[in-house]
Amino acid sequence: MIWNDLLGDQLRFHWEHSLRPRLDGLTDDEYRWEPVPGAWNVRPRSEARTAPVGGGDMVIDFAFPPPEPPPVTTIAWRLAHVIVGVFAMRTASHFGGQPADWDSHPYAATADEALAQLDDAYARWTEGVRGLGEDGLALPCGPAEGPYAAEPLAVLVLHIHREVIHHGAEVALLRDLYRARAIAGT
Repeated sequence: MIWNDLLGDQLRFHWEHSLRPRLDGLTDDEYRWEPVPGAWNVRPRSEARTAPVGGGDMVIDFAFPPPEPPPVTTIAWRLAHVIVGVFAMRTASHFGGQPADWDSHPYAATADEALAQLDDAYARWTEGVRGLGEDGLALPCGPAEGPYAAEPLAVLVLHIHREVIHHGAEVALLRDLYRARAIAGT
């Protein structure tokens, strides 16, 4: 059994057969649709609802710690979370990728731009995981993962894959709700 291949196949199967096909045809209206009042989103800096977080004209609604209860988030917000917080920051800290953080990321204004960022972040993450090989999966995560620093990188890989599956399912549900709203004429 080759664990590196199994871990890669877990995310690859989900990406190719569930998540990425569900994102085909994502429109800009859908991307930034707010299903409830007060939803967190990616928006122009001039319309920020929280302290502006982002390195470009678009910012993400964000607060740490998040308010209780946490706000409902849009497809744009969830994709940004996967792009930056799940893939890019970990790729930077573990695989020598470009530096990435919430404050400097240039958040996407359009669905197509977000999907291009997502595809790139996914490719960089999966390349990094493949490059670990079997021995690399057993190495400790290191200081970038705080209290999980001593855990093997395999634990981080599993966590990241769970995050992508989880948030991908949320995005798919939001797409279903958006479509149903349009069908119902509301």
